[in-house]
Amino acid sequence: MSSIKPASWSYAEEFVPESENHEHARLRGEEMGATPVSRGVGPVLRMLAAASGAMSVCEIGTGAGSSGLWLLEGMPEGGVLTTIDIDADHQRAAKEAFANAGIPHQRTRVITGRALDVLPRMTDGAYDLVLIDADKAEYPAYTEHALRLLRSGGVLVLDNMLWHDKVADPAARDDNTVTLRDLGKALRDREDLQVTLLPVGDGLLVAVKK
Repeated sequence: MSSIKPASWSYAEEFVPESENHEHARLRGEEMGATPVSRGVGPVLRMLAAASGAMSVCEIGTGAGSSGLWLLEGMPEGGVLTTIDIDADHQRAAKEAFANAGIPHQRTRVITGRALDVLPRMTDGAYDLVLIDADKAEYPAYTEHALRLLRSGGVLVLDNMLWHDKVADPAARDDNTVTLRDLGKALRDREDLQVTLLPVGDGLLVAVKK
């Protein structure tokens, strides 16, 4: 069994260069305390959106728009990103990021509100890809909604599923770690999903709904 060496992990994380717009959105998120996806996760999101031909994407946790930019780049022309965040300041920053990248406003639907209040009003089976990157304690509830929203063959993506290297450590028993560890195992064992856990960024769980 081989392990990823730190130098190789860093090389992979930075293998795809950031554009100026990506870098600005990532740094803005860090400044605002809206932790963005890592430099390695962004290109994976773009690839998943492109490979699945995702015309309709739902993002739970907008931040400053970093992940949304990557998703929109991978989506076909005319694809629409619906992105939900409880913080209006985050949403304003994301709108600026999308505008600076030249993304037509009709390609984004930015919803400010508590995700668990918004998601029940969204249409079953209407989405090709759902990304979850928000309050870790609510990940199980977000996931149940996401699976309802996804069409057959749709892609579910959860960020931070290794949670600062703590998920893999049985001795780590804080609430967020236990929640993410148990959720990952529960998704892995579902017969209606094809699941993998990628050691990119802080851990990216990807599942395809059968």
